[in-house]
Amino acid sequence: MSLPLTDAIPLLLHNLVLIFGVMIVLWGVAVAIKDVSFIDAVWPMGMVLLAAATFWLANAASPASVLLLMLTAIWGLRLGIHLFVRWRRNGIDPRYAKIIASAEQKKGWSFAKTALLQVFLLQGPLLFMVCLPAQLGIWRGGETGALGIAGAVIAIIGIAFETIGDLQLEAFRANSANKGKVLDTGLWRYTRHPNYFGDACTWWGIWLVALSTGWDIGLASLIGPLFLNFTLVKWSGAAMLERGLKKTRPEYADYIARTSSFFPLPPKRG
Repeated sequence: MSLPLTDAIPLLLHNLVLIFGVMIVLWGVAVAIKDVSFIDAVWPMGMVLLAAATFWLANAASPASVLLLMLTAIWGLRLGIHLFVRWRRNGIDPRYAKIIASAEQKKGWSFAKTALLQVFLLQGPLLFMVCLPAQLGIWRGGETGALGIAGAVIAIIGIAFETIGDLQLEAFRANSANKGKVLDTGLWRYTRHPNYFGDACTWWGIWLVALSTGWDIGLASLIGPLFLNFTLVKWSGAAMLERGLKKTRPEYADYIARTSSFFPLPPKRG
């Protein structure tokens, strides 16, 4: 007989305190180096930490629990390392520099206050929420079944899609002849954001695995992939990125006209 969902509350509270503690420590690091840009790498790594903490605290060893931990770890470690290396190479991210500057000018906030309130204390609960399918699914555990296997396949496709998209973008940017140009080959021919699409696929797949452990788990954690989809498409992902690209790359308008915004589709004929 499955444990009632309310039994997971102490574990979730533990994980929430854990991630807040990590964010406070990293906020101190950001204040010391005057840069918050590494938070992008913390996002996926934080989810790996939450999944691992859940696995350990719940003493989970069922097929579904192991599968969820593996999927989260493969996705999070790959993406976290990729984003950390990018930050070390490129330095301060203009997006975060703009956030800091805006708060200083409009609100008179210090760097430390802005970093705490608008970056670290915001990211902590958001990544906790997105990671709910992994946390609750690992806690509940059980057999995987057809639904869990289908979810795993979707998640693996998402991880592969995101990885290939990132590799293609890195290779494109490494060629100085492409400076100022728009990448429209490979996966980028079929969607303007293969990395974001892969991200969404991964977490919808993880959610399906979690759903296979119980309808109550699926319902309680549905907000995770829903919010991730929203932020990738409408908030801090594609929408924010494209606003900047439209201003700096005139040919991006043509790319938008012929290429799907999110779901991979054949390009439109001009």
